[in-house]
Amino acid sequence: MGLGSSLGDRAAHIGRALRALDSPEQGVTRLRVSALYESPHLGLAPGDEARYPRHLNCVAEISTRLTPLKLLDLIADIEQQGERTRDERWGPRTIDIDILLWGDCVIQTERLTIPHPELLHRAFVILPLLDLDPGARMPDGQWVSAAVDDPVVRAQPMQRVHDELSL
Repeated sequence: MGLGSSLGDRAAHIGRALRALDSPEQGVTRLRVSALYESPHLGLAPGDEARYPRHLNCVAEISTRLTPLKLLDLIADIEQQGERTRDERWGPRTIDIDILLWGDCVIQTERLTIPHPELLHRAFVILPLLDLDPGARMPDGQWVSAAVDDPVVRAQPMQRVHDELSL
């Protein structure tokens, strides 16, 4: 799972979402969480990184008995509880939670694409994911670590800000 926040108390928003993702009664158990990283806003238009607040991001490994679509429904509920609005595509948000990978599965539905289509293009996902699993691979066998050398990824400024988020 990728988690990010750019509005308000960003670490608190991520912490609340992580606590909600540790809910065995709902079929989800949080296993591990990466360090927190800070990065400029990655927007659609030139200058978005200056116009919008900086993001905090991390990656969490979970275990679940839910189906991918049921997990997506739970994520939507957690985002709604975190006052997430969807006023603007790629706009600032209190909390954003994405399913990045689901084992070796490839899923393509109208509501959900796994692996996340932008996973290998976003340093704020790649670096925290590699914190948890340096040997992470995509379902097609591609090493996630190879994406670190992509010039687009290398150009994205990243700063590790906390090794642990106190939950």
